[in-house]
Amino acid sequence: MERDAEATKRRLVMAGRAEFAAYGLNGARVDRIAAAARSNKAQIYHYFGNKSGLFDAVWNELVEQIVVGVPLDVNDLPGFAAGLSDLYAADPDIPRLVTWQRLERGEALNDLGIAEVRDRSAAIAELQAKGLVSSRFEPQVLFALLVHLAMLWEGANPEVLAVVGLDDRARRRDTVRRIAAALVE
Repeated sequence: MERDAEATKRRLVMAGRAEFAAYGLNGARVDRIAAAARSNKAQIYHYFGNKSGLFDAVWNELVEQIVVGVPLDVNDLPGFAAGLSDLYAADPDIPRLVTWQRLERGEALNDLGIAEVRDRSAAIAELQAKGLVSSRFEPQVLFALLVHLAMLWEGANPEVLAVVGLDDRARRRDTVRRIAAALVE
């Protein structure tokens, strides 16, 4: 029975992820989530309390996916930005969920995310103290710039993308890497 409960929760999180990526928290419908998960609305309320609780579960899983999937390599900060850019390009739901989180749940902070930003910023500060990375920006700001640079292509409006004309993923990745290198030099 426990395995069935875990499988149901997993299906609800996955269905919630797709629904929230498409519609945000406010536009998402528990009926659609339950149907996509081959479950029912009562299970959403049972496992997550409400739709907002399910969004938080999706968000927490997403933060963990990013943290584990793209570790900070202090010897290759441009590679970190390029790797994060690859993750965003490979799964368009990630930038969408990041945007919805910021717009609709910005006050709901994730403890793992906060700890990772602090730890990664501290690692950059150590590099700056050793003179290995530019000190033009505070370490937290430099980390934020790298993170947001990684979402450059996924966050750009269609007109900018049309004029820039970088449709090739490898060229987009290389551009992120080159800009990141310029930031840290």
